Amino acid sequence: MSLAVLATAVALAARPALTAEFVYNGIDRPFPISIEAKGKLTLQLVDPTDNKVLEEGAAKRGKNDLGKLLPSLFTEKRRKVLFAQLTADGKPKGSPLVLQPMTNPPVATLDPTTKNPKWDPDEDDIYAGVRAWSNQNAVLETSEGEIEIKMRPDVAPNTVFNFVGLVSGGFYRDVIFHRIVQKGRNGGLFVAQGGDPTGTGMGSPGYSIPLEKSSLPHNFGIVGMARSTDPNTGSAQFYFGLSREATQHLDGRYTTFAETVRGQDVLKKIAAIEIGPKDDRPVKPPLIKNVRFVEPK
Repeated sequence: MSLAVLATAVALAARPALTAEFVYNGIDRPFPISIEAKGKLTLQLVDPTDNKVLEEGAAKRGKNDLGKLLPSLFTEKRRKVLFAQLTADGKPKGSPLVLQPMTNPPVATLDPTTKNPKWDPDEDDIYAGVRAWSNQNAVLETSEGEIEIKMRPDVAPNTVFNFVGLVSGGFYRDVIFHRIVQKGRNGGLFVAQGGDPTGTGMGSPGYSIPLEKSSLPHNFGIVGMARSTDPNTGSAQFYFGLSREATQHLDGRYTTFAETVRGQDVLKKIAAIEIGPKDDRPVKPPLIKNVRFVEPK
């Protein structure tokens, strides 16, 4: 099953008020969406960086064409992620749709001197339309309790979309936190890493994704995509930052894509688990039983 189908499936399963019929919507083509809400309905095109409303149009219950309701979506060919937010009687209703421009992303390489990643723009950067999915939070059901994380597609849309597809396909069922580093280079708690079905730190879903440049700084509860020395080897394994002190040197070198909004006490409990003598592996690794999506509050 493709990531596109999976992302559509999770959106439908969670039954948000606003859904896109298709994930991929080519430029200047119909962009069918479905609205399940009552009252005076409006769709707003919102910049998530400052919540500024860029455009709005009157909508109706049932089927709509987003391209006609918000025509600047295609005419201005923006290069940044925007949200389509449904309002009912003047109040926001449900999760927004993430509207990601379909353009070729920059390619990451390591600077030979600093070993830090740098990104070179793709010379064939053409706007092809919009990829759309419902922006919902994810809840990790762990052996120690629940942790809810807020997706940040505004800073790392490709990494978020990849995570959504993995969750929807059941990849994170019964996987452990196989690595918990309780002492970073500056003495603070470092990271809790999981997401590998083999529990060894060597497993993957069978593919990797390019490193994505993210402006979300590391801190306690920040979620990042793990990788090897090669910058473009992330896939499914992720980590929770456990302190700003020990993780700040990762800023700009790893892709951060979500942040903890509930269950910080659970994360602290996981961080304090007894660690064995080798490879920062817990004696009794905490288990991620499942991951599900919920509407943000």
